Formats: sequence, C-alpha cells, structure tokens
Amino acid sequence: MTTLSADHEIERLMALHPKGYDLSLERITRLLDKLGNPQDRLPPVIHVAGTNGKGSCTAFSRGLLEAAGYPVHVHTSPHLVSWHERYRLGAPGGGRLVEDRIFAEAIRRVADANAGQAITVFEILTAVGFILFSEHPADAAIIEVGLGGRFDATNVIQRPAVSVVMPISLDHEAFLGDRVELIAAEKAGILKRGCPAVVGQQEFDAARDVLVETAERLGCPLSVYGQDFLAHGENGRMVYQDEDGLMDLSAPRLPGRHQFANAAAAIAAVKAAGFEIGQGAADTAMESVSWPGRMQRLAQGNLVELAPEGAEIWLDGGHNPGAGMVVAEALAEQEEKRPRPLYMITGMLNTKDQTGYFSAFKGLVRHVFAVPVSMSEAGVPNDILAAKAAEAGLSAEPVSSVAAALMLLRQTLGDNEVPPRILIGGSLYLVGEVLAENGTPPT
Repeated sequence: MTTLSADHEIERLMALHPKGYDLSLERITRLLDKLGNPQDRLPPVIHVAGTNGKGSCTAFSRGLLEAAGYPVHVHTSPHLVSWHERYRLGAPGGGRLVEDRIFAEAIRRVADANAGQAITVFEILTAVGFILFSEHPADAAIIEVGLGGRFDATNVIQRPAVSVVMPISLDHEAFLGDRVELIAAEKAGILKRGCPAVVGQQEFDAARDVLVETAERLGCPLSVYGQDFLAHGENGRMVYQDEDGLMDLSAPRLPGRHQFANAAAAIAAVKAAGFEIGQGAADTAMESVSWPGRMQRLAQGNLVELAPEGAEIWLDGGHNPGAGMVVAEALAEQEEKRPRPLYMITGMLNTKDQTGYFSAFKGLVRHVFAVPVSMSEAGVPNDILAAKAAEAGLSAEPVSSVAAALMLLRQTLGDNEVPPRILIGGSLYLVGEVLAENGTPPT
C-alpha cells in the first residue's frame, strides 16, 4: 500500500486547481457542508486579520495561551519552507507542527469530498485546517486570515471568541482597494455581530475609524489600542495597561518598538476571548515568543558562513511600505545601540510597491543588493529591482543570489572595517529560500 505524503497530495492539488486567490465564500461553504461543517466544531477561535503584524499577534497570542497552560491550535499562511508550518496542533506542554501522515490523510479526505469541483488550493487547505482543528482537542484555535477578510476562506467562522484587526496599510490593492479605508472595510468583514473585537495600533485614522464604526454597528464589545489598552517601554521593560490595571513585563523578545503594540493587542485579544492570563504567564510569553522570518537573527548556517566575519544578519519577510517603516525603525534602534554599516539584500514581487518599501530605508542603508525571487513567477528581475531602489534614493546593484551578495560583501569589505549589519528580505518567498538554503527551516 502506497504511503500518503502531504507534499505529494498538495502537488496533485496544484495540478488540478488554481494557486492564486479568487475571493468568494461560495466554494468553501459548499465544501465544508460536504465535510459536515468542521468549522462549527472548533475550540474558541481568535481570528486575526491585518496588513502587518498579524503574524506577530498570532505568535504572541500562542505564547500567552501556552504559557498559561492552554493547548492551542494555530493556522498561519503562507509558509516559509514547508506546508506543515501552516498547522500547529495544540498539546499539553506546547504544540507541534502537524505530522505528515495526519496532514496527508486530511488533504486526501478534503480533496475527495470536493470531487474535482472548481476551487482554489488555499480554500482546500483552509478546509484541511478546520478538519485538523476539529478532530484534535485544544482549548483555543488561533486562525490567521489569508487575504483581506470579508471573502477570505477563513471567514466562515460564525461566532469567534474574538476578532482582531492589526495595522492596516496599502497592500494587495488589486484585490482589496487602493485606499486604506477600502482595505479596512474588507478586513472589518471578520467582525461578527455581538462578538468581541480588538483593534490594534493603526497608523491611519481613516482605517481605525472604519474598524470602530463597523464594530459599533455590529454591537461588538470593542477594545481599541490607545483608547482601551496600550503598552510602552520603561527601563528596558514593557508596561501593559488596560481597564484591569498595569502589568510590568519583560520586553518582547521580537525586536522593534512596534512589537510592544503587537504584544499589547495579543494580550487584549486573549483576555477578550475569555482566557485568564496572569502576570507570570504574560512575562514568560514575552521572553519566549518567536516568529520565523520576521526580524529573525541568523547566527549560524550555510549562508551565514559566506558572510563577512562577525556580520550581524537579520531576516524579515515584510514586503510593503508599512512593513518597511517598522523594519527600518527596528534597525535604527539597533544602530543607536550598536552602530554598524547596514546593507540590504532584497528580492520582491511585482505585485508590491517596491519603491515605497525601499523609501523607508533612505538615509539608513549604505547599499542594496537586488536579487531574484526564484520561488515565485511574480518575482521582479534583479536589474529592475535595483532601479526601483535607486528611485528611492538608495545605492543599489543587481546580483544573482543571496549567496553571491554575501560573498561579494566579504570580498569588498576591508579587514579593518566594522562588521556589517545585513538585512535580507522584501518577500516571504525569499525568506523561505534563505531559511532552506541556510539549513535552518522553522520547526
């Protein structure tokens, strides 16, 4: 008997169905009905949307719940190296990525139920998550929206324990609209009548206003960052405040001031969902949280060995102007503490605002190496990407790969120069390539 493999099952799906997005709930609703509507048998759901920060909010929420002793399922997308990263099954003492046999069997069941009808791969894999989470016990499920909110395949959850909308900025304009208030309206689609809602820190008042107005219209018990809860740094620690009082916590392990607001949104969300989180559990979560590919420090591995000796290498998949701003701010903080020359190795997709992303780093970066993104057909050619960086006022040149850029840096920097700080990023596809080639995939 042939052993099922999740990768093989997904390859079969990719050959049969579109890989992209086709925003609608009709197909996923039909499929879930055939499967007995597993989305209605989930543990309490924390549903997370947003342009930026939703992955960090998910990571903090998982950390908080696990530190308090709650087994929690987690669904995120996209993955970086392996499809298995999208599904973490809760267990006492901490969750684990789904085992291949269990994953493959769930894919086959969902594909059989779909019976070849028109559907997207993301919709099938979303249904797989609902099957997995409904058939394995846990105290909570954190489910991250794939794209937008209103018509995202995850938005079939009728009564979430809480809906969270993290910072909104321009991204996926072809699907969601070209103004932040239009994008906010799409993401506000995950808010459900009478269910708690949390609004994270928002850069744009127009986006926050849309979210608040929608929540009030739906009668959602609402918590808004800066109004009902907030966080700030004090003496190297994080102080969280809401109507229940103050918590003096360790600073988040994830770098950057923006992570204070992301952590605060997670604390507010977990509490709004009805979970008791004490000071000790919150402190543990801040110290232990991790989120691969988002301001991740690469300290060892195959690619690291190619870099200049003593180089400080950061990996981040942020890919829009808003993400560029928070990453640039995080790197500016590092510069204040430990000055080093900063170089970027960047690959991006043609659906993103490349010049807007690079503009955030003007005055901070010494040079950009533009590289191709081989894992996506939408990758921007490296010469065109270098020109986009130049449009943003940065010194830039195209190179063939991340490895080539690291070796070029090693060859050109003098022995007496301060070891550089290197940011590799601009695309989650590129981040996945780097983690795989470096030999350090998420586990």
